[in-house]
Amino acid sequence: MEENSVQTNETAVATETVVVTENFESILESASLSSEVEIFLLISALSFLPFFLVAVTTFARNIIVLSFLRHALGLQQSPPNLVLISLAMFLTLFTMAPVFKKSYHNGVEPYINEKISVEEGVNRSWLPIREFLMRQTSERELKLVYSLADVPLPETSQSIDAQFLIPAFLLSELKAAFKIGFIIFLPFLIIDLVMAAILMSLGMIMVPPITISLPIKIMLFVVVDGWTLITETLVRSVIG
Repeated sequence: MEENSVQTNETAVATETVVVTENFESILESASLSSEVEIFLLISALSFLPFFLVAVTTFARNIIVLSFLRHALGLQQSPPNLVLISLAMFLTLFTMAPVFKKSYHNGVEPYINEKISVEEGVNRSWLPIREFLMRQTSERELKLVYSLADVPLPETSQSIDAQFLIPAFLLSELKAAFKIGFIIFLPFLIIDLVMAAILMSLGMIMVPPITISLPIKIMLFVVVDGWTLITETLVRSVIG
């Protein structure tokens, strides 16, 4: 009887051990699966980060104005695209630094310290960016986006959704960039017209006006410290 009892106890212990082992393995598998899903979602979110940064910052305005400037000067490849993109990016970081700092302190930092949940952290981080977008977005573009979606415009700014606010902001940025670009183009266009008129009056019809006007435009741009003026205009158009 004692031997049977011992065997029964050993069998029960073995069974419990197998069950515990299986439960532990299932827990490990679910934890591993959960971590893999989180990593996949994080990588997917990071892939959209560059598009998001372009959509909610002043990068579009900066790069368009700098491209206008290069075409106005009559230069095709100088400065190179890499230089213009780098300058536009650092100007964007400079102008957006207060917004990003406020967004980090409001949402990201409390979430890292495990004081708030992910959803609350995202909402708090979005609020400073949303305030910036509202300041830079014109009411006309906002009404246009809502009318295209056939949705009534909200009565309060707090009720405006991001899916309508971001396109309206981009349209406003394009409008502002083209206005600045037009002002930049005017003096260089006048120089081209004057050079063309002078060459025509001298009978030098076969000489391209750009051949004479290009060094004059570059000299004028350097004399008036054009890069400083362009940078100041882009920064003050945002900061005010």
